[in-house]
Amino acid sequence: MSLTGDQMELREEDIRKHYAAAEALLDGFDHAPRIARATVSAPVQREERSPGIGTRRRFRSTTVGLATRRTEAASGVHLLARIAECDADDPLTSPRQAAVARALRRALSIAMALGDTFSETTALAELKRANLDNTLPRDRAGEFSELLAAEALLQLYVLANGLSYLLSAQLGEVTVDPGDAEEVLTDNAPLALQGALWELDQKLAGFALGDEERLVPTIAAWCELVMEKVSRRADSHPHLGAFTAATWRIEADDLTIRGFSPASHAKSSTLVMSFKKPHEVVGNHIAKYQAMKLAKMLMAYDFDRKLNPFAELGGFIFTFMGDGMPGTGKTTLIQMMAGLLNDYCQVAGYPFRYRNLSTENIDSYQGKSGQNAKAFISEIMDPAVIGFGTVDDIDQIAGKRGDRQSSAGQQEITAVLMESFAGANTVVRGNCTFGMFSNYPENVDDALRQRAGARFLVDGPRTREDYVDILALLLGKRHDIPLGDHELYAAQEIKRAVAESFASHARPSEAGLVTVYDAVQQRLGPLDTIAKLGTYLKAIQEADPRFTGRAIKNITDAVKVRAMDFELPDEWMEEPELFLFRDYDTKRGMIEELRQPITVEMVVQEINRYADSEFRYADKSDEAAIESMVRDMGRTEEAKRRYLKGRD
Repeated sequence: MSLTGDQMELREEDIRKHYAAAEALLDGFDHAPRIARATVSAPVQREERSPGIGTRRRFRSTTVGLATRRTEAASGVHLLARIAECDADDPLTSPRQAAVARALRRALSIAMALGDTFSETTALAELKRANLDNTLPRDRAGEFSELLAAEALLQLYVLANGLSYLLSAQLGEVTVDPGDAEEVLTDNAPLALQGALWELDQKLAGFALGDEERLVPTIAAWCELVMEKVSRRADSHPHLGAFTAATWRIEADDLTIRGFSPASHAKSSTLVMSFKKPHEVVGNHIAKYQAMKLAKMLMAYDFDRKLNPFAELGGFIFTFMGDGMPGTGKTTLIQMMAGLLNDYCQVAGYPFRYRNLSTENIDSYQGKSGQNAKAFISEIMDPAVIGFGTVDDIDQIAGKRGDRQSSAGQQEITAVLMESFAGANTVVRGNCTFGMFSNYPENVDDALRQRAGARFLVDGPRTREDYVDILALLLGKRHDIPLGDHELYAAQEIKRAVAESFASHARPSEAGLVTVYDAVQQRLGPLDTIAKLGTYLKAIQEADPRFTGRAIKNITDAVKVRAMDFELPDEWMEEPELFLFRDYDTKRGMIEELRQPITVEMVVQEINRYADSEFRYADKSDEAAIESMVRDMGRTEEAKRRYLKGRD
């Protein structure tokens, strides 16, 4: 295997050497179920019609491993024979049956190859050899057992994950509910694979026998069940780091294995969304400007290098928080940014994927909410696509740690988002961005909120001109009311509006921060050196202990974004040959030429802009907590009064 970027390549020869073993499993093996109960018998041998005339199909498939052996004994598991029974006894092998058999062999071989890799990169290979030689130390027997279970779990998951991926193009509108996956065994990998294939055979016999249209849907549904059950068990297993820490690429299948996350094709998602044009976003000047810049930044991603020059040079926004009162335009902002990315990607021919993590992803089943969040993150971070992920109403989806009113599912989602947005294994390539939106950001966990590298204050229309523009926009054109003395959308001219918005942050606006700012400036004078700016930051931290080192990082990242305070020219998006299709180093050089120097004014404005938002969140959070305590005290007093009245 070789290292390609941040991915490990699983070599084709390492996969193909397991074909014979995989074919043998599909052809037939004996398995006595340990957990599940058999509901159907094995494929039965047909009686011969006359001496010397066999019961094989008249047509012999040219597909390797698909020639079914009808004269085998009826006992045992014969998956190839079972697949052959799913077409109402048609003597010819159908393309679908051939595709299923090949996918099964391929997925089994990939699982076995990754099992070998896991064994060699851990102590398992050494312990297996010692066990065969009867020299396994007693004090390592427990470790050996745990490593065998880990290998079994990863092979089960890779089998189901790879099989689901390889058959995804065969899926139609038919759906099947095959019940549960029960025969999930973890004693060792061979037994685990046999148990899984035995149960798949049972599912096919119960739900797809004689109905080929249900063949692939049954397998796909079974794969989902296996992946869900195995990933839950893997969460608490101590020896899977060697598998989950790496990303495995199988080039021939365009398949990427990322731990216990479902694989997905590098294809665009079909968006059923009402896109908005920038002029239709009224007000919200800074948020709109940053969203427009970010959309173009994402398009600079280099699919060969799997890196974005903006991520290397600084100034790339990986996560951002959009907050504002209800009705101020958060949904419109999402529609605008998704629309821009969709249009840019269509011009360039890039796959674009949009996903939203919603309250529907909170599940009462333990571990399922976290699994849903991981799948959401993995789909957006797929390095083969341009990704845009949103978490709308994040205060309802992710719970505050320690909050008794937060469900277990909300806490799981919080943990996944925190690890994914700024965890030890987070890799920012610059191909995707995540936006968290809320009407009540003070209800979001402090640590999660601070993982938002940029703040988009979505404050809606503010000026008289904004209100005239939004009224004209929403009324449409089916009326005869004159416009009057007003230049339509002139106030939405983005550069002028943004310059005014940034300048408004030369002084803070929140009362608590104004006090700190004035005190520091009165003592030190103008904040024109790094030492003075650092003193101001320390004074903010003394006023609000939640203003930590992560806040400083977010501020400096925002300053670097300001240094990139330019929009890539529209013609670069409209004619991909000018920029998008250039090699990485050329794109990097073109961007560097546009970069601007960092100024004191930029730093002061970004400190005030970020600190204003933190003070705003803290004040609201504290006020909400005080109101809750007042209500609790009132209830306590009323309970005491009624209790004493009942005693009289």
